[in-house]
Amino acid sequence: MATKTPATSKAKSAAKAPAKAESKAKETPAKKAVAKAKVAEEPIEEPKTKASKKVETEKTQIEEVAETKSAPKAKKSEVMDVFSVEGKLKALYELQYIDSQIDRIKTIRGELPLEVRDLEDELAGLETRVFKLEEEIGTMNEQISDRKNAIKEAQALIKKYEGQQQSVRNSREYDSLSKEIEYQTLDIQLSEKRIKEFKAQADIKTVLLTETKANLDDRQSDLDHKKGELNEIIAETRKEEEELAAQSKKAEGTIEPRLVIAYKRLRSNALNGLAVVPVQRDACGGCFNKIPPQRQLDIRLRKKIIVCEYCGRILVDPELAAEVQETV
Repeated sequence: MATKTPATSKAKSAAKAPAKAESKAKETPAKKAVAKAKVAEEPIEEPKTKASKKVETEKTQIEEVAETKSAPKAKKSEVMDVFSVEGKLKALYELQYIDSQIDRIKTIRGELPLEVRDLEDELAGLETRVFKLEEEIGTMNEQISDRKNAIKEAQALIKKYEGQQQSVRNSREYDSLSKEIEYQTLDIQLSEKRIKEFKAQADIKTVLLTETKANLDDRQSDLDHKKGELNEIIAETRKEEEELAAQSKKAEGTIEPRLVIAYKRLRSNALNGLAVVPVQRDACGGCFNKIPPQRQLDIRLRKKIIVCEYCGRILVDPELAAEVQETV
């Protein structure tokens, strides 16, 4: 079997080249026609109209809105977590601010309620004293009248015994009647002495009763005057106080019961009635102890409820306090 040499292969390729060129030249018009037919059969992409463009833009806008709505949901949940703590702090400070205004109204009354209460207690004591003095004087007058009746009875007995002495039969009866007369005489003297003592005591009690009644009248007039002033102040501030009391009750309803209990306990233990206080000059607004910078930063972040480590009051930042005061 003969092998192909490089020379023979080159000769064959050179011989085929003119034939390929010739066939290509012959097939070109036919192929062009076939290609045109295929192009005619394939769907032609028409240029986009304004309506189609508008539909596409609306689709893209809807998709963008959907994406923006779905994206902020996670952020909103994060904001809600923060707002839950922040909302509790705002509600607590709002309740404190309202209760502080009620305390301010009560402070305007000053010491009048206490003075009225003291006067009422004093009047009750004076009335009791007047009653006891009158009772004691009445008892003494009864004693005096009883002693006077005893004197009359003794005098009558003396007359009787003296008459019997005129008709005695022996000295023994006479001595017995004499002793009876002497006894009745001594009884009369004792009764007269008791009458004088009772009268002296009754006079003293009468003077005390007169002074007590005068003091009672003075205190009663003072009480009426103080009550008038207090009623005027209460009438002036009643409407505002009732509105604040309603707001306080409404604010309590928005706070968790455990926080309300803790708030009331702190408020009752504090002398100034402050349970929720803002940070003022880097210190607690209740006990005025210094607060560390890191703790102040935590308070400003409003991520959790922070209490003063000295007095136990709930701390809020000044910005939150200002916001609540503007809204209330």
